[in-house]
Amino acid sequence: MIRSPRVDSACRLLPEIAAISRRPPRLAQAAIAISLGLTLSCSAALAQSPAKGSPEHIKAVTSAVDGASIKANTATSNDWPTIGLDYAETRFSKLNKINADNVKQLGLVWSYPLESSRGVEATPVVVDGIMYQTASWSVVHAIDARTGKRIWTFDPKVDREKGYRGCCDVVNRGVALWKGKVYFGAYDGRLFALDAATGKVVWEKDTIVSKEHSYTITGAPRVFNGKVVIGNGGAEFGVRGYVTAYDAETGNQAWRWFTVPGDPSKPFEDESMAAAAKTWDPAGKYWINGGGGTAWDTITFDPDLNLVYIGTGNGAPWNQKIRSPAGGDNLYLSSIVALNADTGKYAWHYQETPGDHWDYTATQPMILADINIDGAPRKVILHAPKNGFFFVIDRTNGKFISAKNFVDVNWATGYDANGRPIEIKEARSDDAYDSIPGPAGAHNWHPMSFNPQTGLAYIPAQGVPTNLTPEKAFKHNAVEPGKFASATGWNVGFLLNATPPKNPAFGRLLAWDPVKQKEAWRVEHVAPWNGGTLTTAGNLVFQGTADGRFVAYNATTGEKLWESPTGTGVVAAASTYMIDDQQYVSIAVGWGGVIGQWIRVTELSSPGTVYTFALGGKTPLPAFTKYQTEGLLKGVKYDPKDIPEGTAIYVAACAACHSVPGVDNGGNIRNLGYVAPETITNLKDIVFKGPFRDRGMPDFTGKLKEEDIPKLQAFIQGTADSIRPK
Repeated sequence: MIRSPRVDSACRLLPEIAAISRRPPRLAQAAIAISLGLTLSCSAALAQSPAKGSPEHIKAVTSAVDGASIKANTATSNDWPTIGLDYAETRFSKLNKINADNVKQLGLVWSYPLESSRGVEATPVVVDGIMYQTASWSVVHAIDARTGKRIWTFDPKVDREKGYRGCCDVVNRGVALWKGKVYFGAYDGRLFALDAATGKVVWEKDTIVSKEHSYTITGAPRVFNGKVVIGNGGAEFGVRGYVTAYDAETGNQAWRWFTVPGDPSKPFEDESMAAAAKTWDPAGKYWINGGGGTAWDTITFDPDLNLVYIGTGNGAPWNQKIRSPAGGDNLYLSSIVALNADTGKYAWHYQETPGDHWDYTATQPMILADINIDGAPRKVILHAPKNGFFFVIDRTNGKFISAKNFVDVNWATGYDANGRPIEIKEARSDDAYDSIPGPAGAHNWHPMSFNPQTGLAYIPAQGVPTNLTPEKAFKHNAVEPGKFASATGWNVGFLLNATPPKNPAFGRLLAWDPVKQKEAWRVEHVAPWNGGTLTTAGNLVFQGTADGRFVAYNATTGEKLWESPTGTGVVAAASTYMIDDQQYVSIAVGWGGVIGQWIRVTELSSPGTVYTFALGGKTPLPAFTKYQTEGLLKGVKYDPKDIPEGTAIYVAACAACHSVPGVDNGGNIRNLGYVAPETITNLKDIVFKGPFRDRGMPDFTGKLKEEDIPKLQAFIQGTADSIRPK
């Protein structure tokens, strides 16, 4: 039993009543009587209250999480009960005990080891000091945020040999809480409901519609109206996107909505799919390659409108001239789609990138806000997707309000009054093209935040140079030398960086005014792929960086106010919450993701860790781990004539994870230009049924041939030799 808020309030009055008891006799007698009664009541309540962090306490506080409590918490921000803090996913906390004036006093209170070496992308979810955090390979940790001690962990036992079936590291973006259960999606496509107090499985559902395709789950589920909603990933591998709602209590499927049409020779699931099919060219047989549109991250809910907003993904393959030769908008790729939250029925859509050709997903986190535009209040969606434009959309009807590029772009000059992009013709040419932004996006999955006090959105903006060369002949699922990642199932329709890109890489924290559609300030980082943002009523913005720092900035000016080292690069976003009248800030650290797999900008590679800070914290940071490298590879014998063929084989089988030998420096996966010579000499024993399959490395049996190995060795050692200082 937990004390009611009324008993808590009464108990807090005891000191004041005690003071009254020292006043004139008649008043004192009444105060003493009240005090005695309250003391007995409080003592009884305290005796019945379970210890904080006990199973009884956890059950009580997590069982109270529902739609009403999430809405109520929006007024205080005392807890962080959902992945984006509130239903609007603003990531704006009303807490201000930590603020721009005192943030310099922030110090570590505790750190918690996640026991992971791959990417950590989830925001900590916290209710009354009970934290839920996911790590790589979809492992869930329940942590006592008062002490930093483990409560329980749950490992869904994802088959490590199937790690290659996702494009972008074996990551997970977090959990949802609802009425005493923790919900999360496993990398292999299973959706779990766990008992929040014990970590025991309540139910488990396989969300995958076809085992012949490489579907995954990396995003966090959302729960509303008693339904758990989740999307899947896999568009690079040739799948058809969809989102599914399950009953939160039983796990029974409530509804499913596909994001793109299927085979037109078969009946369409609903009117929205029939309408979408009219925007695809069947000559491309898009359904064979799935069509794409996977809703792998953002899902947002407006309880007042009872609408759930889905951000949809890129086309499969990326190259539109292959999947839909005659063009067309290819609905509902790269769109925001509104569905009825109870039935999953299509309500409206706005397509940000019609006929997507560049992997410009709209799956980046969106924010619901009420702002004044032209003197009138508007209910809007704020969105900064991969394509480089910041969108303001009316969330009641999907009508376009405005869009402005927040980074340099070279595929469109802007958007017209009807909300359609004004494209640059060359962006769809048959020649090699520096795509700006590249497929990594001007903003990827890393969450942005919106502070209504400053009126600014805080965006982890970036540029990752990529040149796209259209494939002259495309065959679905063909393993072909030179075809990027084809040996692990990629189908994009482009050769990547066959022509070296010329545009520079960058990473920055961008403060953006969505009303003026104008940059307010920026902070330049040393590299792209920096963490998501958190903003607070203390006039603060928190962000982790690729070079291994957790930083607090003035939300109004961008001035750096405080930072702490983190032992490795940071990609996730932080959360903040109250425990026993003290404000805490927690960040989960673990370098990774699609870019973090193969590059880094710090010489540290400490394992996944949760850091929790508070004012006056004095706990020392844990010991950091230095990145281990054997130096630039040398001594492996090879025949130089094998290098050209080895290059093409490497692009097909190795580049997506290991990048370019010696040129890049390796992320959470080793760069093969910096391993021991024995590793490359014994490459055959590693490539075929090798020892690293339990870490996610594919078995290339049947995809590569034994005679390919000397060619791979030639490319790897030859590339290292070519860059070695003379």
